[in-house]
Amino acid sequence: MAKITKTDDEWRKELSPEQFYVLRQKGTERPGTGELLNSKGPGTFVCAGCGNALFDAQTKYDSGSGWPSFTAPIEGQAVDEHRDTTLGMVRTEVTCAKCGGHLGHVFPDGPAENGLRYCINSLSLKKEAK
Repeated sequence: MAKITKTDDEWRKELSPEQFYVLRQKGTERPGTGELLNSKGPGTFVCAGCGNALFDAQTKYDSGSGWPSFTAPIEGQAVDEHRDTTLGMVRTEVTCAKCGGHLGHVFPDGPAENGLRYCINSLSLKKEAK
């Protein structure tokens, strides 16, 4: 996959201030506030920064966490995972494999066979209908 590299100024021109905070500065939206939290129906969730396909709506579920949650990425190479030790915790950060934008975190408490919960910020996503 070809990587996208842009300066912060270029990203600021393309993203809202809130999206820039989440995608480029590794921020987090407040729980329960995300536009896509209750999104239902078929479609593909793509990166709000670059349009990379990330999650199929069929893998989305209500985890009760306050953020959109998915059981798996659309394909193994859609996201990258990194060790995150900020805030005094050890977590696994999830980023877009194409542009490096911060999406959220993955936790080992999901309902699916793989037991994973991809907890993703709505601000880092856009939904494309099928």
